[in-house]
Amino acid sequence: MPKGVFKVPIPQNEPVKSYSPGSTERTEIKEAIQKARASTVEIPQYIGKEVIYSQNKRTITPPHDHQHVLGYFHEGSAEDVAQAISAALSAREAWATMNWEHRAAIFLKAADLIAGPYRAELNAATMLGQSKNVYQAEIDSACEIIDFLRFNVKFMTELYEQQPESSPGVWNRLEYRALEGFVFAITPFNFTAIAGNLPAAPAMMGNVVIWKPAYTQVYSANVLMKVFKEAGVPDGVINLILVDGPVAGQQIFSHPDFAGIHFTGSTGVFKTIWQTIGNNISIYKSFPRIVGETGGKDFVLAHESADPKALATALVRGGFEYQGQKCSAASRAYIPSNLWDEVKEYMLADLQEIKMGGVEDFSNFVNAVIDEKAFDKIASYIEQAKSSPDAEIIAGGGHDKSTGYFIEPTLILAKTPKYVTLCEEIFGPVLTIYIYDPKDFLETMTLVDSTSPYALTGSIFAQDRYAIELATEKLTNSAGNFYINDKPTGAVVGQQPFGGARASGTNDKAGSILNLIRWVSPRVIKETLVSPKNYTYPFLQAD
Repeated sequence: MPKGVFKVPIPQNEPVKSYSPGSTERTEIKEAIQKARASTVEIPQYIGKEVIYSQNKRTITPPHDHQHVLGYFHEGSAEDVAQAISAALSAREAWATMNWEHRAAIFLKAADLIAGPYRAELNAATMLGQSKNVYQAEIDSACEIIDFLRFNVKFMTELYEQQPESSPGVWNRLEYRALEGFVFAITPFNFTAIAGNLPAAPAMMGNVVIWKPAYTQVYSANVLMKVFKEAGVPDGVINLILVDGPVAGQQIFSHPDFAGIHFTGSTGVFKTIWQTIGNNISIYKSFPRIVGETGGKDFVLAHESADPKALATALVRGGFEYQGQKCSAASRAYIPSNLWDEVKEYMLADLQEIKMGGVEDFSNFVNAVIDEKAFDKIASYIEQAKSSPDAEIIAGGGHDKSTGYFIEPTLILAKTPKYVTLCEEIFGPVLTIYIYDPKDFLETMTLVDSTSPYALTGSIFAQDRYAIELATEKLTNSAGNFYINDKPTGAVVGQQPFGGARASGTNDKAGSILNLIRWVSPRVIKETLVSPKNYTYPFLQAD
């Protein structure tokens, strides 16, 4: 078999298409949306080489048009989870021992398939199934997943290149083995790219994976699975199960070959998973890798020197793009009193212009929240604020679920620094403002750091460089991704590896070599070129 030290294609961030009127991509996506709405799909589980349809069908509807049926997915059972574990373990040896360049080629092909023939289909599925406008879908289900796949190939080769030094007469080598067992990937509804990367990253490193997407993201997950299959991912390497979380967890976390979890979701669920793994630690063949990105209560802190217009724009974009359903969304803002009137004027003007509705109308900036459960939770915070003496709604506040789960972008002015919407994750289009005296900038940084248990993203707005430096230092542990004069969302693979600490997760930085390190188990090989044949050492000789 030919051997070589192979150089992989140099990755570049996938250009974001504009979807401007008259563009080719606009025509293609509109056709893909129309085609998807005109058909009804049946989505199975993919376990090993089997495509499994069950008797338990669950309806898929657009969040912005919940009376329209896009299709059905076939919910699985505990027996399906057991079958997936068996299929994964059966595929493990061949996949783990496959030469790395062939694994790389598979995922590079997947990236090109998404960039080309599957782009419109995957974006349309994300738009309809998750109620994302065309731009939010493009940066997610096209560009970000393409970037994850291409850059991870680069990071994989860089990791393999990290080798130890060798002393004279010795050759030291380092192997990066796949984990001994299978990896469980639990993925969220809000980013198709995350849903694709969480199973793909461990698989790229030679692991076999059982993938459980959120039920509200199954529609686009099915397209991703089609891509993986066409790219050449072997049967059993990535197994897609459509099973309720506790049912899957009971099988997964009690299996001795459970080797790791790649998770994005709520902090509460992640804590429960961690506790379950800890309780079962004695049954596992190895100590499982636990990698998770969870919640956020992301902040924007403005200094008295901040540019009011730039600040207002960042708050509108950061707080209300994709209905605030990003773990990085701006959810609380601390604005000095000298700027508030001007910032408020700019924000209210923007919010008056913003349109809300279905994704099919490209003029809508805001669409629907993901489902009725999310709608009811977000609406309850808004209604609580309406009746609270400690809060005032200064924009939005309306909500209606008769046709779709629509909630107006809502601005809450908190009159106390620990009002509930400044502290708790809402995961919707609700941004809470707290006004502080400019002379209390230092104390406000302490408030920012201590108000929330999360530490995912945050930003500082200032023209005064001393203030920027001070905030960067004082808020060191407040955010894993820190932004200066920018909204706290929009991390780009290869540029800003993403993740936070505290209650926001393990900070293993998806989109970097740091994440891939978690999916390998290194083995050191020391080869002595000429072995000694006498046990004695020089110090044993007589004077």
